Amino acid sequence: MRTHLTSLLFLLCCTLWLSAVGHAQTGYELRGEGDTSMRVLGSSTLHDWEMETANVTGDAVFVLADATEPALEAIKNLSFALRVEDLKSGNKGLDNNAYDALQAEEYPRIAYQLTSATLSPQAKGQLAKTRGRLTIAGTTRDIEMDVFVVVNADASVTCKGSYSLSMTDYDVTPPSFMLGVMKTGDVITLHFSVTYEKSSEGA
Repeated sequence: MRTHLTSLLFLLCCTLWLSAVGHAQTGYELRGEGDTSMRVLGSSTLHDWEMETANVTGDAVFVLADATEPALEAIKNLSFALRVEDLKSGNKGLDNNAYDALQAEEYPRIAYQLTSATLSPQAKGQLAKTRGRLTIAGTTRDIEMDVFVVVNADASVTCKGSYSLSMTDYDVTPPSFMLGVMKTGDVITLHFSVTYEKSSEGA
């Protein structure tokens, strides 16, 4: 009986070990350079406008199948954040009004934290149906968005997507310019393309 139990325990340990080897859970991070960008697009009574930054920070935990060509099995964690005042449009007046509207001094960061993700195969990548929490101007909302995910040849992971929102849902008053002549619309769209690389701890 003892021999039988020992054999079962040995088989269980082997199974768990093989599972761990075949599905590597790895830590990743954004390094704020390369193929990383965050854009905010909006409209106004005069013309459309856009603000952009490449200074984005964040980390993630991806589960990759142990294969010659890495394949994404699951997303266990993912986050990114940016400083509001790193967003630039090329128009200083527009930038300053946007910072005031977003209360950048009191709430200096826009941040996103994933809570769940479901993957499905797509051409040249995978589609992640995600749920997460987006924080703007100190207000946090639960959101759902589609993210296109690609595992690159160097095992870095690129995530691309967009999300449209109403500023007033985050208690942000759409800014106006030129003594009210130019008024921005309530709806803005966040476009992002971020590439996570293996962290020094996860490498």
